[in-house]
Amino acid sequence: MEIGKLFEMALSIQDPWYVKELTFNDENRQLNIHIDFKRGSKFYYQDDDNKQEGYFPVHDTVEKSWRHLNFFEHECYLYCRTPRIKLPDGSVRLVSPPWSGVNSGFTLLFEALILELCRHMPVATVGKLIGESDDKLWRILGKYIQEVKGQEDYSEVSKVGVDETSRAKGHDYISLFVDLEKKRTLFIADGKDSQTVAAFARDFESHKGKPEQISDVSCDMSPAFIKGVRDCFPVAEITFDRFHILKIINEAVDKVRREEVKLHSILTGTRYIFLKNNDNLTNKQKEQLSEIKLSKLNLKTVRALHIREAFQSIYQSATIHEFEILLKKWFWWATHSRLEPLREAAHTIKRHWQGVINWKRSRISNGLLEGLNSLIQAAKSKARGYSSSKNFKIIAYLITGKLDFGKINPACGMFN
Repeated sequence: MEIGKLFEMALSIQDPWYVKELTFNDENRQLNIHIDFKRGSKFYYQDDDNKQEGYFPVHDTVEKSWRHLNFFEHECYLYCRTPRIKLPDGSVRLVSPPWSGVNSGFTLLFEALILELCRHMPVATVGKLIGESDDKLWRILGKYIQEVKGQEDYSEVSKVGVDETSRAKGHDYISLFVDLEKKRTLFIADGKDSQTVAAFARDFESHKGKPEQISDVSCDMSPAFIKGVRDCFPVAEITFDRFHILKIINEAVDKVRREEVKLHSILTGTRYIFLKNNDNLTNKQKEQLSEIKLSKLNLKTVRALHIREAFQSIYQSATIHEFEILLKKWFWWATHSRLEPLREAAHTIKRHWQGVINWKRSRISNGLLEGLNSLIQAAKSKARGYSSSKNFKIIAYLITGKLDFGKINPACGMFN
């Protein structure tokens, strides 16, 4: 088999296209594949706006090039005498060859490789690896995400989780809106106020979603999120994330410990012993906690720990009725414990009572969001931060959006 035919098969080049010539630049260690089309060929073109469709003859040609996957350690480029066709209305259009990527200058296969590499390593690292600029790679990622997200259908989304995550040190936040059933990020907004929910609602409706189809929303007790959900999704029941509630109680337990450690040195260095669940303690920590409990000091911190553990056990209730009865008993205990941080935490829960109880019905939480956040933060750490909110959101969508890039690039998925 002649070498040209072999490369045609490898590149999936079909009639009327063919490999005309192969050249190798030894100085640049670059393989060049020159592609042409058969004389007299006609090319299909569809213009929905002007309702022009069919096969049209070639008007003239322009030289175009595309970066392709490396041939062993050598960079590979495709060069083609690319036809322009003349439509019945007199306009001239450039034909897009079947290997041409979504972005100018790359093949579909090369872009698929870029997408896969950028899922697993920083864009700057990928740029150095393949010899392309960061700016060019960010443009490729942004265009793919924009085009695929434009085709997303949210008509079946009914349960949503919302949480914020930091983009940089300080108070620079983005808010994630996640489909809790399909475990994918739907929307990312700058900030963490009620307007982020309004922005999500607009995006949701633009993707065939209806506000009344959202039955449940999981979020923390942020007044901004609560207001946003009530304004934009009036049918939705709010479930306050159990992990967020437990964080509030843990902070209360730690406040008690920090005050008491001034009086009892036995509590020095025990912060995480009182913040972790018993199953997660090391053997040494378990021994230390047992020693503290047996000290007969009647420590407030130990009482605070028991109150926290009692709250966690409420989630094992068999019914909503039992859940609420135990929650009421817990509230009485916490508010009569004479431990001010626990009393304040209990009153916070009381102010959000129905949303706490809703968990027993909806069984949704932001645990999924915490997992997605950890992936995003890990990527941010590898990249040592991102220069802009736009780039941060691009990476967040790429890693957690479960976007089907195969809709616009059939080569995607070849590297999984």
